[in-house]
Amino acid sequence: MKPKKELQLAYTLALTLLVVGIFSYAAFPAKAPEQPFRIMFKSVAGKVFFDHQTHLGGEGYGIDCSDCHHHPQEEADYRACRECHQAPTDDQMVPAACLDCHESDEIEGSEMSKSVDALHAQCIGCHKEYEAGPVDCTTCHAL
Repeated sequence: MKPKKELQLAYTLALTLLVVGIFSYAAFPAKAPEQPFRIMFKSVAGKVFFDHQTHLGGEGYGIDCSDCHHHPQEEADYRACRECHQAPTDDQMVPAACLDCHESDEIEGSEMSKSVDALHAQCIGCHKEYEAGPVDCTTCHAL
C-alpha cells in the first residue's frame, strides 16, 4: 500500500471510531446509583471518607436521609451541607444560600455554623448518642 492510502485509511478509521464513541456516549449514558454514594471530605485536619451505604437501610445503621439532611422545605432536598453552611462574603450580612429558603429578617442576627462545625456536631453527636461509629479524630481524619 502506498503511504498516502495508508494515511487516508488511518484518518478514516480514527474518524469512524470517534463517531462511534460519541454516539455510544450519547446513546448509553451512565445511570445514577440507586443509593447515594461515598464522599471524601477534604480538610486541613485530613481527609474524611463518608459512605452513605454504611449509614442507610438494612445493611447499615438504618438511619433515614432526613436525619442528616434537614431542610425547611416540605419536600426532600438533599443538598450537600456546604451549600448552606458557608461563611458570608464581606459585602453580605447573610450567606446567599440562606436566602434560598429564608427571608432575611428571619435569620438576621443569627449565627450560621461553618460546614466543618455542623458536620462535627452532627456526626460526632450521633456516634456518641448511639455508641456507633468513631468518635476520635484520627479514626475519621486520614492524613
